[in-house]
Amino acid sequence: MTPAPLAARLSIPSGPLFFPVTAYGPGGDLDLDVYRAHVRRGVDAGAAAVFACCGTGEFHALTPEEYERCVRAAVEAAEGRVPVVAGAGYGTALAVRYARLAEAAGADGLLAMPPYLVVAGQEGLVRHYREVAAATALPVIVYQRDNAVFTPPAVVELARTDGIIGLKDGLGDLDLMQRTVSAVRTEVPAEFLYFNGLPTAEQTQLAYRGLGITLYSSAVFCFVPRIALAFHTALRTGDDATAHRLLDGFYRPFVELRAQGRGYAVALVKAGVRMTGLDVGEVRPPLHEPTEEHVKQLAHLIERGHALLEGDR
Repeated sequence: MTPAPLAARLSIPSGPLFFPVTAYGPGGDLDLDVYRAHVRRGVDAGAAAVFACCGTGEFHALTPEEYERCVRAAVEAAEGRVPVVAGAGYGTALAVRYARLAEAAGADGLLAMPPYLVVAGQEGLVRHYREVAAATALPVIVYQRDNAVFTPPAVVELARTDGIIGLKDGLGDLDLMQRTVSAVRTEVPAEFLYFNGLPTAEQTQLAYRGLGITLYSSAVFCFVPRIALAFHTALRTGDDATAHRLLDGFYRPFVELRAQGRGYAVALVKAGVRMTGLDVGEVRPPLHEPTEEHVKQLAHLIERGHALLEGDR
């Protein structure tokens, strides 16, 4: 783990937050050489952080042993140039185990995903994430989505918890987020980070920016880093004309294509990475590969997106 606090390193990122896919070989086993190459490419392309073994990285499909090997490989590939944050999830006991594996592998922080299956009350959710945060010295970002949705008072309690540094929102309820940001700002003196964690977060980032939330995940950075970096720069510099051009010509069509299949938020990204010449393999079940027609449409979108960038010259 690097000496600089993770929150400080993430507060004003120089580039997109990179969520690499997990690479598998022809037989379906991990291909750590390809995975390291994928992570290294992302860091070289301007990623501000690597979020390893999270949703795009098929955390759900990895055994604990595979998970630790992947996190360690991501840390090796990043070489300390950017922080590496590892996903952790399932029930409390397993989430704690994954957190400790990530710490042993050299991660800089954790993205704590929702607990498995159960729909818990606020008191139970807060207790779950506090136990995950207490299990290691790693700073924790809590991921709000699905069965882990918090009231503003619950987020205040999380923000007061040692080790919890932020909330990633995958729900998309802007009214709830505004009330949450206001409650934490009013009641917690320490800095607390917020992230837009919706799928293809660029599509909604202009709205989140209006709430003062400037951090967001970028899955498309995996296969179109130039487009993702151009969009990130446009937001950071207030170049809304470029942001709108990329939204209209690339991101909105991509989101509409993504909606054509369940699990495409991962499967389409993996297909895109393979188009870059890096064979990261297919997704593991229960996800499935995109159809041939959808892959063709993705290739056309990538071409269109790069053409939009050429128009800036």
